[in-house]
Amino acid sequence: MITYRNPILDADWPDPDVIRVGDTFYLVASSFNRAPGLPLLASPDLINWEPIGHALAAVPPHDHYRLPRHGGGVWAPALRHHDGRFWICYPDPDHGIFMITAERAEGPWSEPQLLYPGRGLIDPCPFWDEDGQAYLVHGWAASRAGINNRVSLCPISPDGTRVLGPSRTVIDGDQLHGYRTLEGPKLYRRDGWYLIFAPAGGVTDGWQSVFRSRSIWGPYEDRIVLAQGGTDINGPHQGAWVDTPAGEDWFVHFSDRGPYGRVVHLQPLRWRADGWPELGRTGEPVREHPAPAGLTPGSDGLARSDDFRSTRLGLLWHWQGNPDDGWADLRGDGLLRLPGYGDDPGNLRDLPRVLGQTLPGGPGTATVRLHLDGAAGTRAGLVVLGERYAWIGLELTGDGPRLVCRTGGASPVEEPLADPVPASATVELRVDWDAEARCRYAFRCVERDREDTGSWVFLDCSFQAVPGRWIGAELGLFATAPFGTEPGGTAAFAAFCHEHRVRRAGSASVGGPG
Repeated sequence: MITYRNPILDADWPDPDVIRVGDTFYLVASSFNRAPGLPLLASPDLINWEPIGHALAAVPPHDHYRLPRHGGGVWAPALRHHDGRFWICYPDPDHGIFMITAERAEGPWSEPQLLYPGRGLIDPCPFWDEDGQAYLVHGWAASRAGINNRVSLCPISPDGTRVLGPSRTVIDGDQLHGYRTLEGPKLYRRDGWYLIFAPAGGVTDGWQSVFRSRSIWGPYEDRIVLAQGGTDINGPHQGAWVDTPAGEDWFVHFSDRGPYGRVVHLQPLRWRADGWPELGRTGEPVREHPAPAGLTPGSDGLARSDDFRSTRLGLLWHWQGNPDDGWADLRGDGLLRLPGYGDDPGNLRDLPRVLGQTLPGGPGTATVRLHLDGAAGTRAGLVVLGERYAWIGLELTGDGPRLVCRTGGASPVEEPLADPVPASATVELRVDWDAEARCRYAFRCVERDREDTGSWVFLDCSFQAVPGRWIGAELGLFATAPFGTEPGGTAAFAAFCHEHRVRRAGSASVGGPG
C-alpha cells in the first residue's frame, strides 16, 4: 500500500485553493506583497506538485506596491474552471476584489479587473449556478471594514466583470455559539445542497466548518467537520474540496507552522448518508494515510536550488515589491547579478529588492557564492527574512571587504550578531536551520571562479527565525548601497543550493499508515 505523509507541501503556500481539470490538479495560494504574485502549482496526483507560473506579474496598483506593503496585497484567492477558462478571484483588503482569467493555468493571464471595490472585502469565491446565474461569496476583515465573523453573498455578472447587487449576510458567526473569525468561504453545490466550506477560530487555533442550505441565500445550518482534537496538527482549515478521476474526495487545507508559514495538508473526505462530509479520521486531521488512487512515488519535494544558468528567474523566486526590469541580470552563465543601487534603507524589511524563496520546513541548509564590488558601504548577502531578520554577507569598506552578520526588525538600525572579520571579495555563505527554525551562519573565503574552497567558519551566534506579516520566513538574496552612491556596484551570486537534512514531508512511501 502506498501512503503519504502530511504536510504534502512543507513550506508557506498560504490559503490554498485546489481544483481538478481533467486529470490534472491545480493549486493557487496567497502571495500578499510579493511579486510576481498568485503562484500556481500543478499535480497529477495531489501529492507531487510542480510550480507552473504566476497569475500576477505585479500587484496592482503598481506604484503602491513598489514598496514592501507587509500584510497587504493578495489575500486568499479562489481558483475555478468555468466555460472553458480558468478564473482566479482574489482580494486586496485595501482596494477590493479582483478577477483575472486565462485559457491555460500556465497563462497568459488577463490584466486584473476590479470586480468589487471596497476596503475590508476578503476571501472571495465565484460560483456559477445551474441556471447560469453567477454569485460571489466573501468574508470581511475587521481591520479595514470594522466587521468580521460573517459570510456575505452577492450576485455578479456571468462574465465576472461587475457586481449586480449589494452583499447580503448569509452566515453570521456572531449568532453561532463559539464562532469567531469566520472567513475563507468556498461555495459548492452537491445533491441539491448549497455547501459553504469556511474556516473559523483564527489561523493558529481554528477549525473547518461546512454550512448547507437548499437555497443559496440560506438559512444555512452548520457543522464542524475538522478540528485539531487530540492531534499535533493545529488550526486545520481553509482550503478546498476536490475529487479525483477515480471518484475519491479529498480536502486540501493549511496548518500554521510559525516561521515555516502555512503549510499544506491533504485529508481524506467521505460523504455520510445524511449528506454531511466527514474529513480526516472521524473529524481529526491525519498525519499519514493511504494515498490517492493512481499515485506513484515520485518527487521528494520542490526543487529549490538554482544554478542561474537560465536567463529567467526560477518560478520559486519573488521580490518584496513590484520589480523593475533592471533588478536582476541573468545571462545564462551561472551568475545572478544584483545591482547595488544607492537606496539602502538600513532595514532590509524596507528594501523591495530582496529576492526571496519561502523557508522550507527544516532542518535544512542553504549556501550561495557571492562576489561583491562597488563603492564603500555597498553590501550584499544571504538573509533569513521575517518580521525580524538576520543576514550574512559582505560589506565594502575603505580598508577592503569584510564579512558581517547582522540582525534587524522593527528598528531602523541593525545590530551585529557577530564581530566583522576581514574577507576576500568572493565568499561562500551558508545558513543552517533546525526543526524549530533556529539558524546558524557560516562562511568560507574562496578565490573567484575557483571550485575548491576551504573549511566552513561557523560564527558564534544564532538567530531564531520568525514569520513575516501573514507569511512564513524567507530565504533571500540582496544587494544595496548607501543613498547617493553612484551606480556601478554589483553582487554576483552563483550556485544557490538548498539541501534537506531529513526525509521531506509529503513524499510517498510503500507501507501502511502509522
